[in-house]
Amino acid sequence: MHRKRFAMLAVVLLAAFLAGCGSSGNPLPYEDATLVLDFTPNAVHAGIYSALARRFDQDEGVTLHVVAPSASTDSVKLLETGKANFAILDIHDLAIARERGEDIVGIMAIVERPLASVIARPSVRSPRALAGMTAGVTGVPSDSAVLHSIVSGSGGDAAAVKQVTIGFNAVPALLSGRVAAATAFWNDEGVTLQRRRPGFHVFRVDDYGAPAYPELILCATRASLKADPNLAHAVVRSLVRGYGVTLNDPEGSESDLESRVPGLDPTLVAAELGAVSPAFEAPDGHVGELVAPTLRAWAAWEARFGIVKRPPDVLTMFDPRLLVGTAGLIGS
Repeated sequence: MHRKRFAMLAVVLLAAFLAGCGSSGNPLPYEDATLVLDFTPNAVHAGIYSALARRFDQDEGVTLHVVAPSASTDSVKLLETGKANFAILDIHDLAIARERGEDIVGIMAIVERPLASVIARPSVRSPRALAGMTAGVTGVPSDSAVLHSIVSGSGGDAAAVKQVTIGFNAVPALLSGRVAAATAFWNDEGVTLQRRRPGFHVFRVDDYGAPAYPELILCATRASLKADPNLAHAVVRSLVRGYGVTLNDPEGSESDLESRVPGLDPTLVAAELGAVSPAFEAPDGHVGELVAPTLRAWAAWEARFGIVKRPPDVLTMFDPRLLVGTAGLIGS
């Protein structure tokens, strides 16, 4: 329900910007760049909106236009066709796109931890108890992998869990009792459920054997990075500053988000931001880092659970040289 709430907003924002790309108005005094979100604006994007509200993009010589996708596949398509300079992709979508032959590169982590989880009814105290029960999945390829990883990581029989496709309706499916559990993001549906009906159990994938991979990644095509590396540098710098605000002034960052995205529930945004804020920081306290040993462990996990056929080559899939204060893939 939370995801559907902004569907029309997403369509309007995206259509309005793309239509404006062909207008003949006066040119802006800054270089334009388009960033497509992974989903409709929410607390995980607070640092991006702080970068806009506080003009960090313009400090770097860029006018950054942020749009929401109307469908989960839009971000990749807009990158591939050159209609967007940057996109935030789920790391699994990035791996799948590269396996298809798309030369899309990750240049900055938005969050440093997985957001994927299995949320279960109060009576299900461990993932292994789901054997013989029904779990809902959205239908995206990574969902089954997350479910299997969590159940098997708890010592349970993942093959004994019945799966049913519920789309992005984990909250109503769980509240109604249609399913015993569902794959969902702990920072989104998990927070919503705890506010609606406390007692649901949230089993995070990295608590049950998955590496602490960065779920959301800022991406660009390799061709665009070669054509205009200064633009990528500027956007990364502005977003690093934006997420610095989120960490140091969460209330101010929340206000930045709400001022630029109409219709958000401030109470829900505050709860979600409080939950997800620790995930913005790498273990050393920095923002945006891409850590080679973690990514290699993720690549092995990604192939083991069948999201891709073989482990991605993290040295070609990621290029963190644009990160402030980072000379290369950390730990490489």
